[in-house]
Amino acid sequence: MEAYATAAQVYAAGLVFARVGAMIMLVPGLGDASVPPRIRLSFAFVMCLILTPLVAPGLTVPATIGEGAGALIRETLIGLMIGSILRLFLSSLATAGEVVSIQTTLSFAQTANPSGQPTTTISTFLGLMGTVLVMSTDLHHLFFGAMFDSYKLFPFGRSLMTGDAATLAVQTVAGSFALGIQLAAPVIVFSLVFNLATGLVGRVMPQFQIFFVATPLSVMLGLSVFALSLGVIGMVWTSRYRELLEVFS
Repeated sequence: MEAYATAAQVYAAGLVFARVGAMIMLVPGLGDASVPPRIRLSFAFVMCLILTPLVAPGLTVPATIGEGAGALIRETLIGLMIGSILRLFLSSLATAGEVVSIQTTLSFAQTANPSGQPTTTISTFLGLMGTVLVMSTDLHHLFFGAMFDSYKLFPFGRSLMTGDAATLAVQTVAGSFALGIQLAAPVIVFSLVFNLATGLVGRVMPQFQIFFVATPLSVMLGLSVFALSLGVIGMVWTSRYRELLEVFS
């Protein structure tokens, strides 16, 4: 390799590849199971070639193998931490989809999810919508900025801030769950009002077969409310996701 790059350059590129590759493995869109591993590895390698001259110009090779292995593990853990946080926030759409499915009695309608495990049809739809929004609103450009800016937050050689990382992960999980409930709020309110109305009708007319009438109405009206709120769901989720990405900028 000395004819093409020095040992220090190869070592620096290896560290950058460990962090960037771990992030790309988990970020929404590029890290989905539907993306072939070769595509992800190729993209990580290209990003490694771009970022290495910018973030590691004066990095030197450690004196022992143990120090090099420790640095490699540290960079991998940083990449996994950042990628996991970005992936965790995507669960807000899955939470909203599960809540909407329960409220509209469609929780048993399972669909193969190209991004992961099979989930309810509405959760799969919202997950795909989130990925499309990330790409169409150029939020994936902020992913690349987060890769570069992560070396300002976590430079080479500094100890891992495990406490801060754990706190951020807990806050992200709590925030994503709360956001999922907020996104499903229109359907929750409709379901509450609809169930109260059908319960009142059932009490007034006990002989009326309310179940056979209420079930199709619940599905149709619930999905109608969900469809009308899709634009707001996309705007709110995109705004909140942009705020999360700016944390690493």
